[in-house]
Amino acid sequence: MPTIQPSTMAKPSLAPVLFVSHGAPLFAVSPGTSGPALTAYGKQLQAAHPVKGIVILSPHWMTERLAVMRNPTPETYHDFGGFPPALYELQYPAPGDIALSDRVQALLTSAGLNPIQDSDRPLDHGAWVPLLHLFPNADIPVVQVSLPIGWAPEQVFKLGQALQTLRELGILLIGSGSMTHNLSEFFGGDRKPDPYVDAFSRWIEAALTKGDTAALLNYAKQAPSAKRAHPSDDHFLPLFFAMGAAGANATQHYLSREVRYSMLAMDSIAFS
Repeated sequence: MPTIQPSTMAKPSLAPVLFVSHGAPLFAVSPGTSGPALTAYGKQLQAAHPVKGIVILSPHWMTERLAVMRNPTPETYHDFGGFPPALYELQYPAPGDIALSDRVQALLTSAGLNPIQDSDRPLDHGAWVPLLHLFPNADIPVVQVSLPIGWAPEQVFKLGQALQTLRELGILLIGSGSMTHNLSEFFGGDRKPDPYVDAFSRWIEAALTKGDTAALLNYAKQAPSAKRAHPSDDHFLPLFFAMGAAGANATQHYLSREVRYSMLAMDSIAFS
């Protein structure tokens, strides 16, 4: 599977799909190299293929039953504690989109996924922090989809597949998670990346390049240091949402391969 260049980010008739690593909440105010990379991509995308709406899945909205945001004015949810005051002052006042929510609901229902709608759901930091970098004007409507508790990679992959046709309408589908996410190893400060972080991340990249979906879905048994990279898979499952939405013949372009705090891989990938 070839790697595309930024100038050919998407087929003319389809919006791309993204997997973004949203890192720690401090990513909002400490962007490193990944934040500017997302901002540059967002500008390119709007110039070449303007986004009409966003559907995003984040592991910070986990539910017993699949849910779809149906909130016309979602608040900015500061769903974290112990961070600098400046972080709590940030707002991302993007509108919701009732019509888009209803379309998502209909597609998921047709796929037999039995979703419900939530008219009160705010945007959690897994959604608004990366969007703050991608589209800082907060002028694109956003609909968030929950991550059901206990779902396997195959189920999240099918969730993305169910929404593929939204790309034909200029809707950007985003899985927001983290390429590696072992917070037990977080000690603050940017130090040399732990070797397992690169080994895991590059195994995933190689499998994506080969289009080896079967190996990726079985990453927990095949990828090096998979359990250490993801003691819990909630922050990795959004990659499968993006893969499902992108389709079998998708190509990928890496926007970022940064590692923060020695253990938090910030890989972000555009699929088209």
